[in-house]
Amino acid sequence: MAASVFDSPLYAQLFPTGEAGRLFSDTAAIRAMLLVEGALARAQATQGIIPELSAKAIQRATMEIQIDPGAIAKATGENGVSVPGLVAAFRAEMNAPEHAQFVHWGATSQDIIDTGLMLRLRQLLLLAESDLRAVIAALAAQAKTHASTPMAGRTYGQHATATSWGAVVADWGNALCDLVDALPALRSSSLLVSLSGAAGTSSALGPDAAKTRAALAEGLGLNDPHRSWHTDRGPILRIADWLAQVTSVLSRMGATLVALTGTEIGEVTLGATGASSTMPQKQNPVGPSALQALGYQMTGLRCALAPATQHLHQRDGAAWFAEWMILPQIALCTASALQHAKKLSDGMAPNTDAMTATLHGGLGLIHAEALSFALARDMPRPQAQSEAKMLCQRSQGTGEDLEQTARAAYPDLPTGLFDADRSMGLAPQEAMAFVTRTKAL
Repeated sequence: MAASVFDSPLYAQLFPTGEAGRLFSDTAAIRAMLLVEGALARAQATQGIIPELSAKAIQRATMEIQIDPGAIAKATGENGVSVPGLVAAFRAEMNAPEHAQFVHWGATSQDIIDTGLMLRLRQLLLLAESDLRAVIAALAAQAKTHASTPMAGRTYGQHATATSWGAVVADWGNALCDLVDALPALRSSSLLVSLSGAAGTSSALGPDAAKTRAALAEGLGLNDPHRSWHTDRGPILRIADWLAQVTSVLSRMGATLVALTGTEIGEVTLGATGASSTMPQKQNPVGPSALQALGYQMTGLRCALAPATQHLHQRDGAAWFAEWMILPQIALCTASALQHAKKLSDGMAPNTDAMTATLHGGLGLIHAEALSFALARDMPRPQAQSEAKMLCQRSQGTGEDLEQTARAAYPDLPTGLFDADRSMGLAPQEAMAFVTRTKAL
């Protein structure tokens, strides 16, 4: 097995990452860092810090020169960071020492690495938002069609009261809408440029370092943090936390789908599903299971990232290295979950016959709460609860449906009390409220 399922040709279709996979490669990292070097040169030339002609040569070269990751691997191993080797290789490839001497003027490796990372995370969030909107749209279509399709609600894995398939879908969808709504603030607070020099003081960047940082931010379309954030990894944590929340919602959706597609329940179908190597009757819920597995992985990754943000002094190699190991896995974990969610939300469908059978089965005990409140109109609530519980036990003992048992004891119970279509509460309205919300998203 490959070290990561996201980089494995064998598991590429089980844990697909879509376009996001390309953002977390050595080539993508190098390309992003070179874009930062080019933008830095342009910003500094505007301020007269380096010659305009040199800045143009540097920026042009960053678009044309390709640096082989393997060619700077030795230097990276020796230096602990890739930027010294990258800058040396880039200067050599420019073959113009009079201009190349101004590459990386006053910056430190962390400035280039962190800013390059932010360029890739910006693109990751764009891709994630697009995928989220596709999932939400598919869920909204289901919620609209099945807003009033009754099914058994379940708590602790047991029948509780009636709900609707539309409301179940809307629960997932609303959580995803919240995450889309959170994106503008996340981008503003966390997609930051870094330009603070060796120890975060900007000492080598000159007296107008703050203006240079602002110009770099504008040139790259990132935000100016107005400070150094070398050891404050809050921006990374916020983005990682958002990604983890997306994966958590989708994992919860996967877990419910695993349960609802099981032989014992069978209330949802997924279309084409997984085959067993030995049991021809099996259709395994592969996509939902993958979502659950990605949720499990994310739980561990999220914990692992916390120590990676606890830097010592003005930079901490161990904490920083740990971040490099963990953050790409978090990003690809979410990307993969979104790929599965898009496919599932388009392909899943409720088995309404099975849902109806569940509601009519179980001796009608799913209506016990409604019965207790109906009884409470004529007796104290605690007494009504006790009476309803006794009627449930009597029904279970005789095998008689709860409605028959209850009406034998209380003939004046309201019509429709044991009708699932009338006992879904606000479920249909909540489903349609979600549909309405998506139109303004």
